[in-house]
Amino acid sequence: MRYYIDYLRIVDNNIKVIGWVLPKDPSSIADFLVTDINNNNIDYKLARVERLDIAQIYLKDKNLIKSNYGFELSFPIKDNESYNLYIKTKEKVTKEVLSKEIVNQFNEVGDRRQNLSFRRKQYIINLLQIDSIKRGFIILKKHGLKAYIRKLILKLKGINSTYDYNEWYKKTKITDKELERQKKEYKTEFKILPKFSIVIPIFNTNRELLDRLFNSIEKQSYDNFKVVVCDATDYNKDNNNPKDYFRILENKNKDFANKIKYIQIENKSISENTNEAIKSVTGDFVVLSDHDDELTHDCLYELLKEINNHPDANFIYSDEDKIDIKSSSYFEPHFKSDFNIDMLTSVNYICHIACIRKDIVDQLINKYGSFERKEYNGAQDYDLFLRIANMLIEQNKVDTIRHIPKVLYHWRSYEGSTSYKTSQKDYALVSGKNCLFDYYQHSKLVYPKVKTIEKGIKDGFYRTVFEEKDYGLLSILVPNKDHTKDLDKLLQSLKKSTYKNFEVVIVENNSTEKETFDFYNNINDRYGFKVKVVYYNDKFNYSKINNYGLKYCDGEYILFMNNDIEMINDSSLKEMLDYVVRDDVGAVGAKLLYDDKTIQHAGVIIGIGGIASHAFKNVFDLQASYMNRAQIVQDLNAVTAAVLLTKKSILDKINGFDEDFSVAFNDIDLCLRIRKLNKLVVYNPYATFYHYESKTRGYEDTREKVDRFNTEVARFVKRWHQEIDKGDEYYNKNLTLMKEDFSLRDLDQEEIGKAFTLDKEIYRIMETLE
Repeated sequence: MRYYIDYLRIVDNNIKVIGWVLPKDPSSIADFLVTDINNNNIDYKLARVERLDIAQIYLKDKNLIKSNYGFELSFPIKDNESYNLYIKTKEKVTKEVLSKEIVNQFNEVGDRRQNLSFRRKQYIINLLQIDSIKRGFIILKKHGLKAYIRKLILKLKGINSTYDYNEWYKKTKITDKELERQKKEYKTEFKILPKFSIVIPIFNTNRELLDRLFNSIEKQSYDNFKVVVCDATDYNKDNNNPKDYFRILENKNKDFANKIKYIQIENKSISENTNEAIKSVTGDFVVLSDHDDELTHDCLYELLKEINNHPDANFIYSDEDKIDIKSSSYFEPHFKSDFNIDMLTSVNYICHIACIRKDIVDQLINKYGSFERKEYNGAQDYDLFLRIANMLIEQNKVDTIRHIPKVLYHWRSYEGSTSYKTSQKDYALVSGKNCLFDYYQHSKLVYPKVKTIEKGIKDGFYRTVFEEKDYGLLSILVPNKDHTKDLDKLLQSLKKSTYKNFEVVIVENNSTEKETFDFYNNINDRYGFKVKVVYYNDKFNYSKINNYGLKYCDGEYILFMNNDIEMINDSSLKEMLDYVVRDDVGAVGAKLLYDDKTIQHAGVIIGIGGIASHAFKNVFDLQASYMNRAQIVQDLNAVTAAVLLTKKSILDKINGFDEDFSVAFNDIDLCLRIRKLNKLVVYNPYATFYHYESKTRGYEDTREKVDRFNTEVARFVKRWHQEIDKGDEYYNKNLTLMKEDFSLRDLDQEEIGKAFTLDKEIYRIMETLE
């Protein structure tokens, strides 16, 4: 048995332990027991976690799928008491003694243990374990030098593991020197100097947490603000005394206290309490904050800067992270997409910080009778954001929803808070479904009729299921050369489709095998749906082949599909049609998996690797992706044409595929031209397919292929250089362009916000293109 504890921390009088255990028998998993010093059992919470890094280091390939060797465990503790954590496998039991003192000692060297260089060294030490070396020799002997080198490269890539966020944040956070500059120069730097009203409903709030929140407000580098505090504490029942905190604050710092309007009310609900505070707002913008969180010291300054850069901004939100009860550790950063209406119907990804123009607040009150609605308590912010989005969409002002790609808000995480565990407030999930239903009923976007809203990938996420409907004829366009077994597998899978009104158009391109043409004979009688075979006899050009095939498509909707695809979810065609039928949507993509259940495609991100790349490529489908983005419906800039649904009317407007892109980037170029029509490209993971493309496919192994590929890269970059330089609005500038896993930017090799640097040869070719 091997095990390692990566993380020990005290969170709201609970010890939280994160680590991994690898049993000698890798098909088994470890068990745990927690006792006090008298060997009385202690209840604990346990979550098992995928640890592919450990599986890759220690296990043979066939065992990689069994990789839930990580664990997150927590249990309550008391001062001056010790506890035993037993880690048990079939062959061994190990005991760790834990106490507050031991945890504190662990965290004294915590920065070193979480430091990137330390973890890289630890990774190398793991690679040098005798079992790893033995397996390397087995691979070398059995499969040869080439396979051994490929395996070694794969493992060495793990050395470039991402920064621990706590370390990353401290390296990137604003400096005291810059804060001082902002305080001195903002009046000359900006023409617009709005007044912010920070609205904070409080209820029996711990005074220490209040002090941390208000300390973060007091230190703002932009000081044109007023704080409205609405205190609903029941002073006859509750233990804390927030009122005393403000009395002390007035004596301590009168100038700051004068910026605070304190209102004491009878507790009703979070929405009604917030509405009471809103009545006292006098500023140009309302800024919403919870009572136990913290703002970064440049939060208001960054809002000020955004308003000056975009004077029409009506609603602004930022990135956020979480902070522990002691304000000593930052974790779980949420680096968000720019405004993304389909992601918003999947999850309230906006959260904090939320800054709303007072005029929008007034419009909401006039329209709905209140700012927040008590019938959606628990999801009142989600309801608010959906209504604001709907209002601005209706007014054709969606561009006035602005996102600042920077952490401006620290969300306090402790047991009992929604940030710690959403399921602690189950009523919030019901309210979330209800306000989402309300959004669909009143949306200015024309959605199909909603059948039900289900729980998504986890608590707080939603899946909208639309009613069955015949949207009209769908034409599925499939280029093919030989490979009849793959083609048959595709067509057999389509027989199971719940959506029946479709035809298949096969574009035959220079097949050479007799069995291929035998396969085409009587193909219409084989599958139970209409299949056309048309012939394109010129040399391979993906764009030309598909444009040619379009002439034979009778459907209003066109689904481009490779011949090595197999439908997994029987409702996949219907899932994609549910979105493409909207007037604001131009294309829809699906989730594609390799046959080993790893992701081949979960949307396309512009700029990764300098051009574009598939999101979460090679991540196991059941493994958690960053903010679960592989598993939720969302808007993106592009999806792969291996499975891409659009409308014939859209293709007519943009003249189909650009035939100068014969092999590469034709689908990305198509999507970006659709985006230029002000249409959305939607990724829907509930439309799921296998893509039997080889994981090693794509090597350019001849001079001709290399020249062709480089020319297409250069042509793409020349056409879309502004979009590449600006960065993908659905991908955050704090995330890496070197990998597809949405990990943090590598501060040693990447500058935040700067595009990936391409080879000089690409720029030389660009100069030769017309």
